[in-house]
Amino acid sequence: MPRTTLRRLNGLDDTPAELADSTLVLVDYQNTYTTGVMELDGWQDALDAGARLLARARQEGAKVIHVVHDGGEGTPYDSRAEIGQIHPSVAPVDGEPVVVKKAPDSFFGTDLGEHVDAAGNSDLVVVGFMTHMCVTFTAQGAFLRGNRPTVVADACATRALPVAGTEVDAHQVHHSALATITDMYGVVVPSQESLG
Repeated sequence: MPRTTLRRLNGLDDTPAELADSTLVLVDYQNTYTTGVMELDGWQDALDAGARLLARARQEGAKVIHVVHDGGEGTPYDSRAEIGQIHPSVAPVDGEPVVVKKAPDSFFGTDLGEHVDAAGNSDLVVVGFMTHMCVTFTAQGAFLRGNRPTVVADACATRALPVAGTEVDAHQVHHSALATITDMYGVVVPSQESLG
């Protein structure tokens, strides 16, 4: 028998967001994750899925907000250098705000909440890098402030991680993070085709 989730126990809705009535939050689609020490497994496929979702959101008139992580000068997250900039395939256009953060929760210490409130949508669609870190904690941040996040799994990616003397492969890390979100913080769909 399938196990239940904390969401169901708490009577929370598991209906995926309608994209046109949502705010799309693209988290850390930075060059940081496409090369070098922080290169993610499957980043290209996830980025391509994110680009298709972004194109659809623009076509359907959804609000779009970009988020970048700034780790400071000389780091792989230097948002002033090419390594830390948003990948060209999902680059912002005029009128799409870019929120700069310094913590995994994109709402913490930023004006993301103000942009989300100004957009006027309770539902958020959250995608980006890394699944287990900034995507998960941004979904949690959205949930805790009263928004309803939906995460699109194929538009997210992560990397293998060392744990207690062994390594957990990226696929397991990705799915574990999505399971955490599914259990409490939001709705997870396999791809944008599952969005209304």
